[in-house]
Amino acid sequence: MCISNSSELKNINEKLKKKLLQHIQHPGDYQTAIESMIFLRREFASSSEKTFEKPLAAFVIQGSKLSYFGGREYFYKENQCLVAGVDMPASFKAMPATTEEPFLSVFFYLDASLITELSMEMSQKSLSKDVECEGVTVADTDPELLDTVLRLVNVLDRPEQIPVRAPMLLRELHYFLLLGPYGALLRQVNTLGTKDNQIVQTIAWLRQNLAQPVRVDELARKANMSAATLHRHFKSLTGLSPLQYIKHLRLYEAQRLMLLENERASSAALAVGYESVTQFNREYKSMFGEPPRRDISRRRENLLS
Repeated sequence: MCISNSSELKNINEKLKKKLLQHIQHPGDYQTAIESMIFLRREFASSSEKTFEKPLAAFVIQGSKLSYFGGREYFYKENQCLVAGVDMPASFKAMPATTEEPFLSVFFYLDASLITELSMEMSQKSLSKDVECEGVTVADTDPELLDTVLRLVNVLDRPEQIPVRAPMLLRELHYFLLLGPYGALLRQVNTLGTKDNQIVQTIAWLRQNLAQPVRVDELARKANMSAATLHRHFKSLTGLSPLQYIKHLRLYEAQRLMLLENERASSAALAVGYESVTQFNREYKSMFGEPPRRDISRRRENLLS
């Protein structure tokens, strides 16, 4: 990066830090008035926080972060951005942070239809349909991209402008993501006909049909692939085999049903396709470290604290 770009990036980042510290004065995750934009603040080196993430772009404004997506490790720090192009189980730790210098981040959930629309408008070379793609990219941000983030944060101070300006700025954000080192991943997973897009469509089907018994050969037929090709591309994109992915998807959805919709463990298990509640309890504890009732009780206490 040239000196002028580095100086410009540092200046934009300092402005972002000040704005975030004004908006978020205590640790937590903060939904903003722009629906797809979330602020995050941590004041200690957090223990691993597990979630099942949708496609996103996460910008570290202060500090550093260690994330795991599908079992793969990604480290990124101030003035870097992580882009995940597909729904994946994830966990993360905010690295050393204090009250005086908290970890600060802004992340955006990505709009697949907007990525597809912009990709068609941009003069890019056509993609090979057989390129295997890892589902996460980490790279340095550039001044144009980070400035778009700053302008999105600034528009929060003008609530009356959000309905008009936020969609334009979010479109610009997606455009700069496509122009940068994240573009290959985002085009690959959102372009009809690519193997990775077929995996994305298979994941969408799984989300809508969790309660149904699933066989890999049936998934392969739906994706118009052989079972071996499905397994290879699924693992390349998500870091997990199809069966591992399905287990994660079911357990996270069951957790959501219990936490947010007050489902009992037995009914949540059945709702996501488990025939045996005993097996569900065993696999839930293996993934989250506690039996369902204890885990949900602790999470509710954390939400109230």
